[in-house]
Formats: sequence, structure tokens, C-alpha cells
Amino acid sequence: MRTFPLDNIAQIAIIVPDLDAAVRNYWERFGVGPWHIYTYGKPLVKRMTRNGKPTEYRMRVALANVGAMRIELIQPLEGDTVYAEFVKKHGYGVHHIGVLTNDMQRALEQARACGLVMTQDGAGFGPDDDGHYAYLDTENLIGTTLELIERPKRRNPPERIFPPPEQAAFKEES
Repeated sequence: MRTFPLDNIAQIAIIVPDLDAAVRNYWERFGVGPWHIYTYGKPLVKRMTRNGKPTEYRMRVALANVGAMRIELIQPLEGDTVYAEFVKKHGYGVHHIGVLTNDMQRALEQARACGLVMTQDGAGFGPDDDGHYAYLDTENLIGTTLELIERPKRRNPPERIFPPPEQAAFKEES
């Protein structure tokens, strides 16, 4: 059996029931932020699959960095997703570890060669129709899901930033 390289872990993702409450708690209790908030689904995410078939789903996402690590908070909204499946099975909590790749197709081929199955993906969320994420069915192997992430070269502006820049600047000065 071949091995799959985990040499660029860059993200931890947590599924939460209320994204606004979660970002507020991270900011007020731990000073983590600012958070860039998006709604992932159509029209932002142009191509989505679940178990190899085209689908549509929606979730709210908040992104913030803690050092070199990115924390992603996810609030599921609609559709048959790995997030809804996780909540049904485990409740809310840590869902996946994100691994960066510069070549998603090559990474997916490596995963298949190692016997790993892609359960869900989304692509085209960058302003240049780039950006791709793909979840691998690894929970029974390592206790969590792996997400492959090919970040877009540029990001669309967030729907919202929390806290607002003036509030974040005030807290940093205090």
C-alpha cells in the first residue's frame, strides 16, 4: 500500500451550530481574529459534488489565522454534506484537518492510489474560477477527515469581517 503525504497541514476546521456566536467567543475570550466570513454555495462555489455526483449545498464559513495555522469555523445550512453527516454522528466539534496542495488533480490521484475516497468537494470559489477543496474519507483510519485545499490565487472579498476593523484596532491598542 502506498502512503499519502501529510507534509503541509495548514488548517483545523470546527463545525459550529452558530457561526456568529462562535466568532464572537473566539475573539472575546481568546483574541482570535479578525474573522473573514463567507457563505459557500452557489454562486460563490461554482462546482460541487457529493459522493461523485453533482450537488448543491450551502454553509457559512469563518476564517482566521492563529500563527501559521488557519482556523475554519463551519455552520452547515443546506444540503446533504459531510458536515451534516458529522453533526448527526458526533455532534458539533473538530471535523477535519486541511492539507494544502498546489495541484489538486495530482493530490486526488495520489489519494486514490492510496485507497482514499473523495466524499465531497467544491471548486471555482476564487474570482478567477480557481480554488478547490476536497474531503477524503479518512475518519475510520485516523479519527478525522482530511481536506485537500488548493487555495485560489486571489480571494473574493468577505461578506463580513468580525470584529469590524476599527473594533479590532481598539482591542489591539488596549
